[in-house]
Amino acid sequence: MAATRDRRPVFEIARVADLFVETLLHYRTLGHYKLHAYVVLPDHVHLLLTPQSVSLEEAIGLIKDGFAHRMDANSPIWENRYTVYPVANLRDLEMVRAHLHQLPVQANLTSSAELYPHSSAFRRAQATPLSLDAVRAGK
Repeated sequence: MAATRDRRPVFEIARVADLFVETLLHYRTLGHYKLHAYVVLPDHVHLLLTPQSVSLEEAIGLIKDGFAHRMDANSPIWENRYTVYPVANLRDLEMVRAHLHQLPVQANLTSSAELYPHSSAFRRAQATPLSLDAVRAGK
């Protein structure tokens, strides 16, 4: 979990939250980490990731600094520290992912995790699975 400086609700603005998600996906695409889940709440973010080509500290630094650069921020956006919770196995990873996805519901920001636009639950729900007919047709 990483909080904004003084818990300012910078992510209440949808385009700012979208910019954070774009930053997060950018560094994932570069192969710096595997991104298992995320949720962007008004004044903090929760990330479930596995570092790949960098350390955890470097991955968090890339995300926070990359977002601040994209925001062209004149003042600090983030608190200096962040909270890390290790995940021991795949079962725990799935439990943490489910918990993260429910945070916007618990905060009364949405009625369903899949409806909250700044989370991996929303992205998963928006992905169109191939129908059996499409697979048979070779699409």
